[in-house]
Amino acid sequence: MPALEVREFAEDDVAAAGRLLARRHAAHRRAEPLLPERFETEAEATAAVAEWWATDGASGAIAQASGEVTGFVIAASKSATAWGPNAWVESAGLATTDAETMRDLYSVAAARWVDEGRTAHYVLVPSHDAALVDAWFRLGFGLQHVHAIRPAAPPAAAASPGGLTIRLAERGDIPVLAELEVVLPTHQAASPVFYGGPSDTLEECLAEWEESFEDPDFTTFVAVKDGTVVGSAVGCSIAKSSLHTGLARPDDAGFLGFAAVLPEARGAGAGRALGEAVQTWIAESGYRADVTDWRATNLLSSRTWPRLGYQPTFLRLHRIVGY
Repeated sequence: MPALEVREFAEDDVAAAGRLLARRHAAHRRAEPLLPERFETEAEATAAVAEWWATDGASGAIAQASGEVTGFVIAASKSATAWGPNAWVESAGLATTDAETMRDLYSVAAARWVDEGRTAHYVLVPSHDAALVDAWFRLGFGLQHVHAIRPAAPPAAAASPGGLTIRLAERGDIPVLAELEVVLPTHQAASPVFYGGPSDTLEECLAEWEESFEDPDFTTFVAVKDGTVVGSAVGCSIAKSSLHTGLARPDDAGFLGFAAVLPEARGAGAGRALGEAVQTWIAESGYRADVTDWRATNLLSSRTWPRLGYQPTFLRLHRIVGY
């Protein structure tokens, strides 16, 4: 077996990394053809690597065997307020010809990240590659978040549960829409998610809804039970999502970007009905693909959205170093 050489990533490595990334993405699209086709070309994949490498603070590692590049990993930092002192590997930030090599790459790259005080590590991994996911698990990572997709189509048998109706939001709904904006992060902060990121106050949410309610880029549905709004969901173009970028952003896709139900109304089917309403809107709007995402530890969304046909495309894995 050829000896493996692993060293820090450098500017001259971008083209070779791009070639590897193009091959990785082609294999990914064989499993999920709704992902963007253009990154199968070396030019587009190399441009994606170059853009990520140009991010402030980017660093990483590259592996070679017998003179051939066999893998790379690059991380940069996102907001410390939201993600802690972090090193974040985005969708264009990794590829390898052998999953086990990723463990060697991380060993070299993470030494610098930790020396720089970046001890919260995140990586976006293609979900179809079980060996690569396993390699990251054996580096101490766990599953935090799921990106998922389905072909854009109305639900097979969408129906509102008894006593529940779904309609478009009206300006008079703004107080409860703002309340639901607070309900979701409150739910995520509780067990077993324990999300600790920043969230807006009710007053801030009210002001934002007052200002943006007529924004044509977002379509909001509400669930009404016994005359009272108990939940809401928002559909939009995937282009509005800051989470789904690069190789993880399908072309011509709609996005189920938000859904929440008041605690006292959960369990009656409102969340599913709202999700189905957004799915129907996405299909009727002419999109080709239908995208959403969820925290793996959110018991509600991690059960509801797969039941509506969403299949994982990328898994965000996470590790905190030092504990």
